[in-house]
Amino acid sequence: MRHDHITSAKQLSRDDVEAVLDRAGEIAADQEAYADRHDGSLLGLLFFEPSTRTKMSFSAAIKRLGGGVVDMGPVDSSSVKKGESLADTVRVVEGYADALVLRHPSEGAAKMASQFVDVPLINAGDGAGQHPTQTLLDLYTIRESAGLDGISIGIMGDLKYGRTVHSMAHALTNFDVSQHFISPESLKLPRNVRYDLHQEGASVKEHTDIESILPSLDVLYVTRIQRERFPDESEYRKVAGEYRIDAAMLESARDDLTVMHPLPRVDEIADDVDETSHAHYFQQAHNGVPVRMALLDMLLGGDR
Repeated sequence: MRHDHITSAKQLSRDDVEAVLDRAGEIAADQEAYADRHDGSLLGLLFFEPSTRTKMSFSAAIKRLGGGVVDMGPVDSSSVKKGESLADTVRVVEGYADALVLRHPSEGAAKMASQFVDVPLINAGDGAGQHPTQTLLDLYTIRESAGLDGISIGIMGDLKYGRTVHSMAHALTNFDVSQHFISPESLKLPRNVRYDLHQEGASVKEHTDIESILPSLDVLYVTRIQRERFPDESEYRKVAGEYRIDAAMLESARDDLTVMHPLPRVDEIADDVDETSHAHYFQQAHNGVPVRMALLDMLLGGDR
């Protein structure tokens, strides 16, 4: 890897992505070969927002590499509650760990924090901004199921506030992919994201209706309507549940359509989809361990 910190999917080239995914594939095939690669290394976890998959998979990843975790714990029981700045917090925890993973509600927080530390810092989600490691495991899942070139992918749901969407859309510009964005008018891609994608030469089309585009898709990436991102509860209620996938709808899809979701889901994917061959979202979550193992291995000096 050419990077000291991973704060945005924008910084990842095709070579970067393929290097991580190739290493993840090696790990998935023979995890025992990596069991003691980073014996004694410590990963600092600083999560200012709730997390299940990201936090637990990073913890599992470093432990499977032979290392351990130092966890800041809940914000309410940390010095942040006393008014400590983010810059001071990361500078302190840097002294306890060999790499840091930061989730924060403010967009741009990870990039700012990375300027104050010398150990690798990984962005685990910054508000409605970026979530690069989610993107890497998403791309790994897509590569395993459909390939990463010559495909058509639909990204549906909350495109305005969805940081997983923003990260993946940028990363997909490294590949020969047609991107279709499906959302209510009120949750369309932000103008700056659309502009950046067009500047990068991406094939981008926007839709408000899923049925018309579904039969042509190789991958459908569904996201939940993020209640916590809405400044106005009434605006959330207007669109909640408006875009929903069930098994009956998927009868018009290709037999090999891959349905993904970064999770957690609320009601945007019906339970009956779980039993179809289209459902890849639980495997997608499981892929977080080998992909994050690969990234940590490379950032902590595991290149061979």
